[in-house]
Amino acid sequence: MAGPRILVPRLEGVSRERFMQHLYPQRKPLVLEGIDLGACTSKWTVDYLSQVGGKKEVKIHVAAVAQMDFISKNFVYRTLPFDELVQRAAEERHKEFFISEDEKYYLRSLGEDPRKDVADIRKQFPLLEGDIKFPEFFKEELFFSSVFRISSPGLQLWTHYDVMDNFLIQVTGKKRVILFSPRDAQYLYLSGTKSEVLNIDNPDLVKYPLFSKARRYECTLGAGDVLFIPALWFHNVISEEFGVGVNIFWKHLPSECYDKTDTYGNKDPTAASRAAQILDRALKTLAELPEEYRDFYARRMVLHIQDKAYSKNFE
Repeated sequence: MAGPRILVPRLEGVSRERFMQHLYPQRKPLVLEGIDLGACTSKWTVDYLSQVGGKKEVKIHVAAVAQMDFISKNFVYRTLPFDELVQRAAEERHKEFFISEDEKYYLRSLGEDPRKDVADIRKQFPLLEGDIKFPEFFKEELFFSSVFRISSPGLQLWTHYDVMDNFLIQVTGKKRVILFSPRDAQYLYLSGTKSEVLNIDNPDLVKYPLFSKARRYECTLGAGDVLFIPALWFHNVISEEFGVGVNIFWKHLPSECYDKTDTYGNKDPTAASRAAQILDRALKTLAELPEEYRDFYARRMVLHIQDKAYSKNFE
């Protein structure tokens, strides 16, 4: 188990003004209830989605196990007609399958050309556009993407962070979401933007001893709930039921801060990438020193970074 468990606050009937002026600046997760999302929460049944989505080909993740690992890639990419994906994802066991009869499916919608285009449910699934209303809490010009997600029951996505703010709209089904503060990154055993710790409920503390220090923010999302996930907050999502969700990402920083090649919203800001490259060069330079000196000057560098770059304004 990770460190202290903290329930994510839930608020009902939050106005745009209250959110933007009082809640958004706190930079903490929040579940919003009672937001007008349109007819999607009642209309998006398996049969309806299959009918409206039709035979459109979609690229999906297929895994033989429930805990998907993006680092080791314990899944395969396959393509299915959308209606068949929905039918399979809603099943516990399958008559037709790629790996095993109890395999799990995960759709993360993509742009027309994923290398150049961002996902937008309104463009990739135009017949569904009229069913869903996006929360009008941010300016339209800040919009980045809207990602359509479908998950098999029991599927667990790896812990990761995104570099843009987002609303996770739970349209149907139920999800359990565990989040970790950016300030606890040192306890999460990161590989790029992902955590190596897969089993967050029963972690291997011999292999990952520091994980027990990470504060764990937790919530359960039902149909109609909207979770605000601030940029840089790590999150792990478990689909307790077959579910459909939509992520709305928007830009929290000026556009020029983001990597122009990023179509997923998960590439580090350009300044952060440049700083990491400079640090790599500094470490190669330190390697020219004997171990005793290298250790001493590396510790001085860490102290200098803490003094100059760490913020005292966040918990």
